[in-house]
Parts: sequence; C-alpha cells; structure tokens
Amino acid sequence: MTERLLQSLAGNLPQLRRGARLVASAALLPLALAACNVLPNNGPLANEIVQASANKAQTKRPKHDVVFDVVDIDPDVAALVSSYRAESFNRTFGLGNGSVNPTVGVGDVLQITIFEAGPDGLFSTQDHKTTSVTVTVQPDGRAPVPYIGSLQFAGNSMETIRAKIVDALKTRAVEPDVIVTMAENASRSVAVNGVVGKPSMVSLGLSGERVTEVIAKAGGPTQAPYDTFVTLTRGGKTGKALLQTLIDEPKENIFARPGDQLFLTHDPQTFSVLGTTGKSAKIPMGAAQLSVIEAAALAGGANMTTANPQGFFIFRFEYPEVLKKVLGPQRFQDLLARGIQPNAQGMYPIVYRIDMLKPQAYLTGQSFMIRNKDVLYLSRHPATDITRFLTAVSQFVSIVRIGTAF
Repeated sequence: MTERLLQSLAGNLPQLRRGARLVASAALLPLALAACNVLPNNGPLANEIVQASANKAQTKRPKHDVVFDVVDIDPDVAALVSSYRAESFNRTFGLGNGSVNPTVGVGDVLQITIFEAGPDGLFSTQDHKTTSVTVTVQPDGRAPVPYIGSLQFAGNSMETIRAKIVDALKTRAVEPDVIVTMAENASRSVAVNGVVGKPSMVSLGLSGERVTEVIAKAGGPTQAPYDTFVTLTRGGKTGKALLQTLIDEPKENIFARPGDQLFLTHDPQTFSVLGTTGKSAKIPMGAAQLSVIEAAALAGGANMTTANPQGFFIFRFEYPEVLKKVLGPQRFQDLLARGIQPNAQGMYPIVYRIDMLKPQAYLTGQSFMIRNKDVLYLSRHPATDITRFLTAVSQFVSIVRIGTAF
C-alpha cells in the first residue's frame, strides 16, 4: 500500500517546479511514516497484546470486545495449571456405587434349579433329585413357575426371588431348596456405539462395572485414548469426557448403570500455531500430554530473523477454578467487574506468556501442558517493523530522487 501511494505521488513530481518538488518531498515523509502502520504483518506485537489485556487497557472497550488477561508462566503457574483435572462424569452423574444389589428386570432369562431331599417328590426321581426350569420375565414383570403359578420377578433381587420360590414349595415339595441364576441378562445392559471394536448391547455383571470395563466388553476403542471422547447419556443427562481422562482419573471412571448409552467419537486433539514460527498450522498433539516446549518444536521453532522470544503466548479458554488460583481472588473479581465473559462451556479467556530468553523457561515450559484447541502465537520482534519502515522510506527516497531528476 505504501509503495503504491508513493509511486502515484511521485508520478506527478515532474509536473512541479523544483521548489515545489522539495516541499512535496518534505510533506510526503509523514505520509510514509503513517503508511507503515498499515503494512502487512502476521499479527500483533507482544506489547500490543499486553496493552490490550484487561489490567492494562485504559480506554473503554467496545461492547463486543473480548476481555482477557495476560499471565506470565512461572513454576507456580505451571504447576497450578497442569495439575488441574477437570471433572465431567463425576460432577454430572456422581461416582455411583458398584456394590448395589442388582434386581431382575423385564426380558431377563432365569434358570431356576429346584432340589428335593426325597426321591419321590414333585421335582425329583430315583436318579435325579433336581429339576431345572428356565423362565423369561414378561412385560408385566412376572413369570410362571411350575406348581406355583405366576410370580413377580421384576424389581426383586435374586435372593428375594429364591426365598419366594422356596416358601411357595414348602407345602408341595420334599424339603425343597432353590438356586436362581441369570441365564440371559436383558434388562441390565448398556448400549456402546461409535469407534469401538464391537458396537453392541453390553450386559452388566452382578458386580459393579466401570465405564472403561463396559467399553472393553464392546471390543475396546479403535483409536488412541487421548484422541477419543466418550459421551454418556443417562436419563435426561449427558456428559462428555476424554477416554484418557477416565484412564488417568479413577473418580471420573464412574460405575455404569443399566440403560446407559455410551458413544465413542474420534476427535484428534490439536493446537494451532500462528506468528513467526517455522510453520503456521493446526497440529495434532499425538500424545496424552504435550508440553509447550514440545509444541514449539512441533511448530518448527522460532524464525530467528523475525521472532521475538519474549513474545511467546498461549491463548486459551481456562477453567474458572484454575483462573481463580492463578490470578488470585481480587484480580479475578476485577476481571469480572471489567466484563470478562465465559464461553458456552463456562471457561474464561486467558493468555499465558513465556519469556524464552530466560534459560529457566525451557525447564518451566516442560511442565506447562498444552490443551486441546490452544492457540500458540509467537510475535514478531519490534526491530522487524523498524526494518520494514526503513525499507519503505528507502523506496520513498528513491522515488523522490527519480522525480527530482526531471
């Protein structure tokens, strides 16, 4: 833009008298300086980001402007941020209890084995003193048992059903005893779909089973746990968590319940890189954890001719629990007063900065972990703009010389 402006103006210089051309030359210099502000660039300078933050901005912000703060990464900040484990399933559904006594439901198939002490009873012979009967619980929750009639099965535990049958046979059989086992578990099942080895209805055992155990019964995930999300629907509630989180955090690996629906999706964890790095791109994390130093390496490092090592920023939406600890209660309240707004997930905008000129930054950065959808931005060095300005002025002077030669 600057070059076109100067060329256009210089094109008219031959029509001016020599004195007028000198005056025009002096007048064009401020125009060149102003035009440098609109020269193409790859993003804001480091000081522009800091000055735009809530704790530095002095002017009133536009109505729809995003309020954020800038936090320098030190060992304490890195420890606070990276040690936090977001709750999803536990907060939404609770851990549950794996020792709950399961009950029989509609569609279950039970095998009832009846024992008698004597050889001439209803269910025994000289050769066999037991008889097995298979029954299916009907939609009304009941099932017929020979010589007893229809009994209520649904909603009762296996032991309750056993006691009922024994009590009903006392006047009919010889010292009866009964064993009730589950032949087919139709009511205590979980639907597992998505990127699993065998999408299916998975029957729950009599003991409590956690979400990862149910997924294993369905053939396990077909993609890496750090790139696989698990969506759980239970009743009217839905929760979503990274499978890697369920593995790493036992409290998030909650107990499954009959009727749960699990859907696994493959959504690779990525971060975006912009600015004066080796490449600007959306990069897959490719690991369960990735530090900011490793992320910078994946981005090709800094462009040594234009990068500002003191202007390495990580833009993200942060959990409110983390933000309160990192900023402190008062600074967090000040941000709320200035109008900081959470996104749809209840997370707040924040910009972390790491000074790569400091040797300790390369150690601290190894404990600061990148998160899904983070944006890494490496600003250009202020000297770059000076160089570009001088180049523009040099072009301007050359054009003026050409004009004054006429």
